[in-house]
Amino acid sequence: MHKKATSKLASIILLFTAIFIVLGFSPIKQIFAAPSDEERAALEQQLKDLESEISEHEATIATLKTQGKSLESEISRLNAKVSKLNLQIKAVNVQLQQLDNEIEKTESEIEVTEGKIDFNKSALSHTLQILYEQSNQSFVEALIYNPTLTGFIGSMNDLISVQDNLSVVIDKITSLKNKLEDDKEVLSLKRSDAQALKSYQDSQKKTIEVTKKEQANLLAVTKGKESQFQKIVAERKKTAAQIRSQIFQLLGGGELSFEQAYDFAKLAGGATGVRPALIMAVLDRESALGRNVGRCSYKTAMHPTRDIPTFLEITAKLGINPDSIYVSCANSDGVYGGAMGPAQFIPSTWKLYEAEIATITGSNPPSPWNNAHAFVATGLYISDALNSSACVNYAVQNSHLVDKQTLQERCAAAKYYAGGRWYTYRFAYGDPVVERANEFQQDIDILNS
Repeated sequence: MHKKATSKLASIILLFTAIFIVLGFSPIKQIFAAPSDEERAALEQQLKDLESEISEHEATIATLKTQGKSLESEISRLNAKVSKLNLQIKAVNVQLQQLDNEIEKTESEIEVTEGKIDFNKSALSHTLQILYEQSNQSFVEALIYNPTLTGFIGSMNDLISVQDNLSVVIDKITSLKNKLEDDKEVLSLKRSDAQALKSYQDSQKKTIEVTKKEQANLLAVTKGKESQFQKIVAERKKTAAQIRSQIFQLLGGGELSFEQAYDFAKLAGGATGVRPALIMAVLDRESALGRNVGRCSYKTAMHPTRDIPTFLEITAKLGINPDSIYVSCANSDGVYGGAMGPAQFIPSTWKLYEAEIATITGSNPPSPWNNAHAFVATGLYISDALNSSACVNYAVQNSHLVDKQTLQERCAAAKYYAGGRWYTYRFAYGDPVVERANEFQQDIDILNS
């Protein structure tokens, strides 16, 4: 009897120890110290100051463009561009430091959560074994070990209490497991952000070298003479025929002539209010930061519950064999891919816009792999992003430095790439897309002249 009572007492102690650990009273120490509020505030202020300087250089570049194509203004514009690029590299360094701190903190949280789960697995395993033994005890055995009615009732109440608390602990462990999965996904996204920013940083360094060479070549060819520069400007101007014959590379793979791409963009822009040049820039392969656009099967790349059922529904309505379609791959940390076609929408996002795409195109069901439908889908998404509170507020807050259209388009393009993490990519993705859109706009203006 003493042994039985001791076992039951041990189980209760072990169980409540598990409860304390699950609830956060953990003896496990965090290896990595989280960055202090002061450190975070200092980095944020440093980044804000750099962004203000970047915006000032952007305003200078825009002003120089409006002054006309003179040799002096072109040299000044190139100098301002180099200064802007150098500041963007500094800003990326600050962002990377912030991400490193966040990654360190998340890794620490994951370690603690894993420790809690491991401890409680062992504790619960032992407790379940004891409960199993006690629950299989016959009524007669229970009376023998508890000869008094009070003792018998007390033992039964203890058993019920332990079982109830066991249910609570199991629920907590389930919650911990879900949190662990969420933390790992967040960590993977932060690592992807850091990798993308490092790639962007490398590209900015290369752009600086190209810009410096462009400036040196310009001075060497013109020998400082304005007349020579004007000849170069005239030679660089493209003809409408040259523009029409350019090859437009789609983000999701495949090619169109520039004229075809512009026709699709006009359809989408007319229906959504987004300028065609921006739609084209978003869909242009060169603006994708090397994102994988489709080499994997949906079975291995897509989220099993969020996207696979919708993907099968989409392909079934279109009469397409799903096994014949390639989608974007999951990343190296296991974050799901599954983006489809030129617009690179995941199935759940495509579903949100499907009815609007069908109404605009007159095709029901619309197809993610149809170029016209993809352009419309992109236009709809960008339209929503442009008018979102995040992009509107971003434009208002910074409009004293850069025009609102540029700011909203930068934000919308970054949202297209990274969703809620757009702020990290406003320069790394958003800014190059807007610059690309402005280049396309120049070609479009020639076509329409």
